[in-house]
Amino acid sequence: MPQEILNISIGQAGNQVGQAFWETILLEHGLDKEGLYHGTDAQQIERVGVYFSTVESQGKVKHIPRSTQIDLESGVCNRIRSGPLGGLFRPDTYIHGESGAGNNWAKGYYTEGAELIENILDVLRKQIEECDALQGFQIIQSLGGGTGSGLGSLVMAKIREEVPDRMLSTFSILPSPKNADTVVEPYNSILTLHQLVETSDLSICIDNEALYNLSGRLGGKTTEYSQLNSIVAQVMAGVSTSLRFPGQLNGDLRKIGMNLIPFPRLHFLAPSYSPFVPPGRQLYQNISIPELTNSLFDGKNYLVACDPRFGKWLTAATIFRGKIQSIEAEDAVLKLQTKSSHQFVEWIPDNVSITLCTVPPVGQRHAAVCLANITAIKDVFKRNLNQFTAMFRRKAFLMWYEMEGMDAMEFTEAESNVQDLIAEYQQYQDANLDGEEYEGTVQEEHDDVGYAESRYAESSIQGEY
Repeated sequence: MPQEILNISIGQAGNQVGQAFWETILLEHGLDKEGLYHGTDAQQIERVGVYFSTVESQGKVKHIPRSTQIDLESGVCNRIRSGPLGGLFRPDTYIHGESGAGNNWAKGYYTEGAELIENILDVLRKQIEECDALQGFQIIQSLGGGTGSGLGSLVMAKIREEVPDRMLSTFSILPSPKNADTVVEPYNSILTLHQLVETSDLSICIDNEALYNLSGRLGGKTTEYSQLNSIVAQVMAGVSTSLRFPGQLNGDLRKIGMNLIPFPRLHFLAPSYSPFVPPGRQLYQNISIPELTNSLFDGKNYLVACDPRFGKWLTAATIFRGKIQSIEAEDAVLKLQTKSSHQFVEWIPDNVSITLCTVPPVGQRHAAVCLANITAIKDVFKRNLNQFTAMFRRKAFLMWYEMEGMDAMEFTEAESNVQDLIAEYQQYQDANLDGEEYEGTVQEEHDDVGYAESRYAESSIQGEY
């Protein structure tokens, strides 16, 4: 029996990436854009129930995504509904407002989003009831806008209340100072990170700066959003491989979390993918397994703009796709760990897991994806926090958030929580096997974190809408 996953796409970026994700896995499962199966490999359909429910109509079995599309304005949902995938999703899973969030986190969390939340929960409850063994939720969001960040945070908080024992994973697209669309992106991203620390079990981070760099390497003269979305969808499909196809050492979301998250707050993962091949050159690509493995741990192939050389890997999960012998993959990973042993923490033994799936991505012979819990990801948070602090000290643009009912104390608490998170990554990076002094430091830090959390809980009760 498959353990089902419910997908929730929130905001403009979340829905556009979600559309690219569904297009990718339709191809991998041999399904057309109406959800009808035309494949030839039994593996394609064996575990299709993880992401799809089935209905029989006119003698044909149609596969319908377990997905909800949410936005605070109607444009994106209408484009999906009238596009090539319009007939794939259930009509009642499009939920949208009319006024939009105006790139304001507070509108998504407190005002406009609060008006939609009951409709969203009704649809989610209906989808949960149709599942036999729900394993969790997959949320696609951007942290820079107002809907993906604000309404996304509200939806996650409500899901945590409704079904606290199910896994909550996110694909979170972080803004970059080099590719900023709006000036308040640092506010929105730090306010959302503050929520993600507390509510999500597994947050796979994707950085706009890294996406633009990858897009440039793939040879595009100009960077189109469709190309960026397809890169993210490719990685998402790779990450979900072990959930969607039978294979060796497969797992579910809980097992992935168990192997990758050593401490509850450090659940932010950096994905990498290999090989990234320009369109039309797949047939000429011939990469060995050691090369494939080495490139997974190369900073150029990460979807977050951080340099692994300035951090340490706490844990990592590698997923190899295609006809690859387990001994080849294990040998390649072992050699890489031996060669780069100084970059892996010494107090977590056997901290790189291996999963094999014989079904390759469409158009490729071999591919691999890696989810890394690496301390260098703190650099991404630092970049956003520095910009947040620079604006917040001068109360710049704060009135737009206060007009929606927010208090400046919420900004202070978010800033403090993210600072604590960065400090935790740094402390675990510096830790070694001789942990007596370190344990005292961590205990003091956790006391500070506990104090910040209690302050946040009190302010949430006072400011509850």
